[in-house]
Amino acid sequence: MIASRRGTGAAGFYKKAFQAPNPKHIRGKKMTMLKRFNVRVYGILINAQNQLLVSDELIKGSHFTKFPGGGLDWGEGTRDCLAREFKEELNQPIDVLEHFYTTDYFQPSAFRETDQLISIYYHVKIIGEQRFEAKIAPFDFPPDAGLQCEVPRWVALANLNAADFKWPVDQWVVTQLKTAL
Repeated sequence: MIASRRGTGAAGFYKKAFQAPNPKHIRGKKMTMLKRFNVRVYGILINAQNQLLVSDELIKGSHFTKFPGGGLDWGEGTRDCLAREFKEELNQPIDVLEHFYTTDYFQPSAFRETDQLISIYYHVKIIGEQRFEAKIAPFDFPPDAGLQCEVPRWVALANLNAADFKWPVDQWVVTQLKTAL
């Protein structure tokens, strides 16, 4: 085990870095799959025309709708993650406003059964002018999209339907959002 000193070291507290065991040193024991948390952070952006920004995505030929955002990187706060995701995906600076919802039940990841998904949603607003082009029609991918593509789209709040979202947590958030509006 590797130990590193923190500012509280004088009080006898030390942060210990995790060092994974070497599988070669584990003999005669059944190896189990590593279970992890997968933290995702999403933005709820509503424009002046009462439209919600969604992300239409194409991955390996399968298309779906979700909220804009993405995965939390190590050493990053949730608000920093969301600002980074909007900058990377849309070239759009945002202000992260109030927290809306965090998953409060067990949700396994759709992509890795050993991961537990934790989704965090914040209201956000654009800083300055809108820098991205958003579509109106669903799944309006460019002809050269290939197997992977991501396109932002505005959806009128009046037409918002939880069933249009693929992921169960997004569906729940849409239901709660419609109730709050």
